[in-house]
Amino acid sequence: MPTESAPPRQSYHHGSLREALLEAGLELTRTGGPGALVLRDVTRRVGVSPNAAYRHFADRDSLLAAVAIRIQQGMVERMGDQLPPAPVDRAGAARAQLSAVGLGYIGFALKEPGWFEVAFAEIDGLPAAATDDGPAPLRWLVDALDRLVASGELAAEARAGAEWPCWSAVHGFALLALKGPLRSQPPELVWSSAQRTVDTIITGLLTPAA
Repeated sequence: MPTESAPPRQSYHHGSLREALLEAGLELTRTGGPGALVLRDVTRRVGVSPNAAYRHFADRDSLLAAVAIRIQQGMVERMGDQLPPAPVDRAGAARAQLSAVGLGYIGFALKEPGWFEVAFAEIDGLPAAATDDGPAPLRWLVDALDRLVASGELAAEARAGAEWPCWSAVHGFALLALKGPLRSQPPELVWSSAQRTVDTIITGLLTPAA
């Protein structure tokens, strides 16, 4: 994923037009969100005619879906950045992964609001383009929860469907921080609140029901 906006491209390597179109789509949506992806603007950046894009993408939504999947993969990379040095036991590793999923998700949303909006936008063709197991951030969350069960930290009967309240909590927090009352708060308060939210989710998940 690009780290900064790039000037319009004048050429691309032979055989790499699809990747060039994806990179241009990423550049446009980084600050403008899904509405900024206009096929004519994408092809202008790459330096080809709009018709050339149809060799790789059926329409604008097909390109946007591919951009969304690339962004979701970038979110997982941000989650990996939140992982601490390897814990000494399986339970600690599973908890650390679950925390990294939550904080990485929120951190990505705060740093890249345009891309975050694209990542889970309602796009025709996205379900078909994604894997059967769901978007990459969800797969990381599911894996963390399954590892908690394997380590004995999470009861098997409490595992079913646990990804949805976990995801809802961090997604809701991200929206509050981007568009709700938290957006006017100092960044350090927002981040400490994010950490508290994730910690509360994990504590509640691992606390046996009375």
